[in-house]
Amino acid sequence: MLKNIDPLLSPELLHALRAMGHGDEIAIVDANFPATALARRLIRQDGVTVTRALQAVLSVLPLDGFVDRPVHTMQVVGDPGGVPEVVARMRQMIGAPDLCGMLERESFYLRARDCFAILQTGETLLYGNIILKKGVIGA
Repeated sequence: MLKNIDPLLSPELLHALRAMGHGDEIAIVDANFPATALARRLIRQDGVTVTRALQAVLSVLPLDGFVDRPVHTMQVVGDPGGVPEVVARMRQMIGAPDLCGMLERESFYLRARDCFAILQTGETLLYGNIILKKGVIGA
């Protein structure tokens, strides 16, 4: 056990987050996402919502301040401007809507494939997928 660490941050997830370098990305995805086929490193959190997993990750992961959009969600197929409720909640958790971009579905899959790790949740709401780019902690 560690003090002040969210209990959702398993040893495997903490290891991945700590091993990531500046500019590396992690995808936090829903239960429908083809994570096993795409992931370099797959970490599962079945039974956990994407927003709860995002909350835990954001408690220790700095976002990249050197890029305009260190966060990306997946566009709704057939409605690229649509914002599902789960996406709106994730954007709210980021705290700055201008930091969040959107990627077309296939582009999101390609970017997720290049992520350092994919954290697959048990989220059943469609489009519960987000990619975070790791930043740095200043001196």
